[in-house]
Amino acid sequence: MARPKKRPHYDPDKIMKNLLDAVSESYDEIGELKQTAAEFDMSPLKIRKLLITSGAYSNEISKVVNDLRAAGKSIAEIQELTGLKKSSVNGYLPYTKSIYKSEELSMNAERINIYRRRQQAVRNLMERMNESALWDAVVAFQKYPFRTVIGLPFTYELTKGRNGDYNRELIIDSRSESKTIVWSSVMLAFEKAVELQSEIVLRAKALGDIRGVSYICPMLYRFGVIEVPEEDAGKMDIKRPLQKKE
Repeated sequence: MARPKKRPHYDPDKIMKNLLDAVSESYDEIGELKQTAAEFDMSPLKIRKLLITSGAYSNEISKVVNDLRAAGKSIAEIQELTGLKKSSVNGYLPYTKSIYKSEELSMNAERINIYRRRQQAVRNLMERMNESALWDAVVAFQKYPFRTVIGLPFTYELTKGRNGDYNRELIIDSRSESKTIVWSSVMLAFEKAVELQSEIVLRAKALGDIRGVSYICPMLYRFGVIEVPEEDAGKMDIKRPLQKKE
């Protein structure tokens, strides 16, 4: 009889610290709750509470709530004084203890790992700008919440072959359709994007008359390969990577 697989041991305090650090780093880069939430597949309210806990976020309401709490007021008293619901009051207060539920610990550990892998993949691509680094970024950003330049949300995944390696084609999942983009199309767009690095890409078709280019364009923008007009960037609603080092 096979032995049951052991669950990995998670240190709740360490995971909480790492999560606070990662979320704070991400928020510091972009300064928006919604986009930081997308990075970690969490709700903006949870992200806000984590940022309040780390000291990276505050607004007028959170200051009032935390000042009242520091003055010894109960949750009920803060509700009465501010007119906020109990859930809202709790949402503006920091976490006072680490999360101990095994399932949530596992999910948070994975969120941190995915975030770090994506950050490293972007750094590598910015430094090397070659096919190998691009492929690593594409692998790392599976299931990331992208949007096209017209605001259509989509994600993509890669399937695996019998040998366990990823097949070089992207399975796009969007509201309007599901489609496959072959790797050669991604590379054609990437090669054109590298040529246009000193320019702003005014439309996706500027990368070539390529099948699926409307999906490839926001990916290359997120990876830091291209620049787009500010209006298009707003529609894509995705967090930009770290800036290149001089």
